[in-house]
Amino acid sequence: MSPASTKASTAAVDADTRLAPGRPGYRRMSFALFAAGLAAFALLYSTQALLPAVSADFAVSASAASWTVSAATGALALCVLPLSALSERFGRRALMTTSLVVAVAVGLLVPFAPSLEWLVVLRAVQGAALAGVPASAMAYLAEEVRPKALVAAIGLFVAGNSIGGMSGRIVTGWAAQLWGWRAGLAAVGLLAAVCAVAYRLLLPKARHFAPAPLDPRAVARTVRTHLSDPLLLRLYAIGALFMTVFGAVYTVIGYRLAEAPFSLPQGVVGSVFLVYLVGTASSAAAGTLVGRMGRRGALYLAVATTAAGLLLSLSASLAAVLAGLVLITAGFFAGHAVASAAVSRTATEGRAQASALYQSAYYLGSSAGGTLGAVAFHSGGWSGTVLLGLVAVLGVVSITLYGTHSARVEERRLAGRARARRAHPAMAGR
Repeated sequence: MSPASTKASTAAVDADTRLAPGRPGYRRMSFALFAAGLAAFALLYSTQALLPAVSADFAVSASAASWTVSAATGALALCVLPLSALSERFGRRALMTTSLVVAVAVGLLVPFAPSLEWLVVLRAVQGAALAGVPASAMAYLAEEVRPKALVAAIGLFVAGNSIGGMSGRIVTGWAAQLWGWRAGLAAVGLLAAVCAVAYRLLLPKARHFAPAPLDPRAVARTVRTHLSDPLLLRLYAIGALFMTVFGAVYTVIGYRLAEAPFSLPQGVVGSVFLVYLVGTASSAAAGTLVGRMGRRGALYLAVATTAAGLLLSLSASLAAVLAGLVLITAGFFAGHAVASAAVSRTATEGRAQASALYQSAYYLGSSAGGTLGAVAFHSGGWSGTVLLGLVAVLGVVSITLYGTHSARVEERRLAGRARARRAHPAMAGR
């Protein structure tokens, strides 16, 4: 490259006002979205570590208690698309703020639910409110962060998600052991309130957002366009299947660890979720994995790690079960970060809707995984839950292999067309 072209390239990079590591505002943005992810996911999964206590208090089965998780994730999945459309009109920052405020307010009411039915209803409302956070955050990052830094930025947001999921479960677990499960939910509500305030104070104003009028027909056209894109469809399915595994495992792991032969107390069961720290590291490293192995290579590694963890968790040894959870968590978060970043990079228009569709598929997978995992555990024990997870993992492998095959077929087709044009120059313009 000549000195002149090098200078021109450098000038073009400097003229790009989007955020990147080392530029003003990037660190504030990272901390703000980390706090938002922490608050949202501490609330979203706040009852998961408490399911054995909820079952005992209301005298219900694991599958009935699991609806306190599935209702929240299912409502989020249904509401994320319409709320993402609102973010196109009112802004990503404003919608995330409103979502967190409503979710925190409901979170402070949840501990007072008089029955399981009311608890499920409040959790559904909370999940619907939280729907404004993930898709808007992904769209904000896609607009405000330079493309080369996007995977790393999304990885940090996902890392906040994992820390939120972990801290929420640990806080509820120990608070429940000391004062009961209702106190655990109240503690998570207060934690989320602090994080929501930090998010609002730190997040820079959007500089590259252009509001668009609310047009349901235009949104429907955009959604149809995304759903007709084979790559996006594969990414949505991969996100759903990964989350099916994760939702199934973490919905029922508390029951397994509370029962013989482990018989762990509630606080220790909650502390098991410290393995989420592994997910924080693997999601933050997703950009490096993609750079070294490519997107499909990173997905294959995530799948192999998750499957190995599922098989290892079948052991009767507590150490082996914990090691299995570490592998499942690392594989899941890496796969999720790779797939969600690929969605943001693939969709050149209607990014909010593209991210919303991914989040819908992802949380439908969570809801299905939680419910089906509890049913599988009730009927076949932990082996039944592992079998469900392995079937979902096989689905990810099949989709990724199909994508690899389709890409190779397309490359051969384009290469053949190029050879034909070289052999018959007169056909080149046709």
